[in-house]
Amino acid sequence: MQPSPKPMVAHRIAGTAVVAAGREIPVTSPWTGATLATLTVADAALVNQAVTAATLAAQEWGRLPLKERVQPLYRFKQLAEQHIAELGQLASAESGKTPAEAEAGIRKGLEVVEYACSLPAVLLGGAQEVSAGVECQARHLPLGVVAGITPFNFPAMVPLWMIPLAIAVGNAFILKPSEQAPLTATRLGDLLADAGLPAGVFSVVHGDRETAEALIDHPGIAALGFVGSTPVARAIYQRGSACGKRVLALGGAKNHLLVLPDADVEMTAKGVVASAFGCAGQRCMAASALIAAGDCDHLLDAIVAEARSLRLGTDMGAIINRRATQRIRGYIDRASAGGATLRLDGRGAMVAGKEQGCWLGPTIIDGLAPGHQCLVDEIFGPVLAVARVATFEEAIAIENASAYGNAASLFTSSGRSAQLFEARARAGMIGINIGVPVPRDPFSFGGSNQSKFGAGDITGEDGARFWTQQRKITRKWSARDRSSWMS
Repeated sequence: MQPSPKPMVAHRIAGTAVVAAGREIPVTSPWTGATLATLTVADAALVNQAVTAATLAAQEWGRLPLKERVQPLYRFKQLAEQHIAELGQLASAESGKTPAEAEAGIRKGLEVVEYACSLPAVLLGGAQEVSAGVECQARHLPLGVVAGITPFNFPAMVPLWMIPLAIAVGNAFILKPSEQAPLTATRLGDLLADAGLPAGVFSVVHGDRETAEALIDHPGIAALGFVGSTPVARAIYQRGSACGKRVLALGGAKNHLLVLPDADVEMTAKGVVASAFGCAGQRCMAASALIAAGDCDHLLDAIVAEARSLRLGTDMGAIINRRATQRIRGYIDRASAGGATLRLDGRGAMVAGKEQGCWLGPTIIDGLAPGHQCLVDEIFGPVLAVARVATFEEAIAIENASAYGNAASLFTSSGRSAQLFEARARAGMIGINIGVPVPRDPFSFGGSNQSKFGAGDITGEDGARFWTQQRKITRKWSARDRSSWMS
């Protein structure tokens, strides 16, 4: 008996599902290793087809008042909430997250939708009589056709950082989701259409680097958002900027958790473990380097105990693919061979009945010297690297030395220590007794240093402004007896 063919993942162009011939890529479940579907890579011709359709749609869409443009987003949010279990299962199946983690990511993305719906009251521009009989006004106008390239690890949340803001301000948006996790993005397109978004305002093209480069190089795309690793973020920023595009590319991270002896034991253990091992460490907000300043043995013992209680396959999901699993194992192997202490070793972990999946359990590596590769590199897996230092000053110096600057957190009961950390840590997002310091909208998401290429943040008011151009208008209607330098 022949196995049934796996479904083909369709592109969405001009409101129509398009299954085009081309190079094929299987979509594989990290949980079981089974093929979920197959996609064909969108080449430059198909990308051009999407841009052409989006250009036509953007002309009409951008002319609508902002209050009218957000109406489909209200309906989309309601539809997404109604289908959240389905969306969570899709995101879990293709990304390796647990269903609970997948649903949490979707809900965080829907906060951005909610913020986008508020833009008629937020993105006001402004007008003022600046001189006798002379008025100046600022307007936020759409750019036209814009695009986003998003990663596997948040197949709904990261696209929803971009899509609602970009289309609310009047653009047509083209999404290229990760080729490893295309199914959730495709379903989001269905729900946007069901919410009444006009055909062509939102498009999806699937593929890998070939498709991404076609989007970056296309002269009809005015701006580009990206989330992924630092080397790719840097390359996309440079290539897109050279093409004259506005680019905001969020890169990788090596987030630091600083722990002081006076920290609350339970809060610290739960916060550290949730940060380091949530989403199996496959997120840019994972705190993968723990710097213990002073006598913190009691805290580290509690962290190890909390991590040991995690159930693989229930509390923590799978690694995205076998290649990533082997790469992460390599860091653990080298640290162990170099004399580090494995307080918890996840290399032998497995989930019964899912032996073909990609598994690593929580791993804690203690006794690393500052500068060790496990403390410096973005491992992007369930590995917490621990260094011991004598003073808080030394701990802050290690955080400041990182090439990245996404997030950093401090666990302490001291308000004075917290104030010093807030003032001196270099990361763009700071947490105090919070392991994952993701700002809630309207506060914006974005790091610094090599964690971000481009100006501004990707959510909040910064995110909305990124997808617009500001037009300044100066008017004078009648002569006045009084004169000014503008007369």
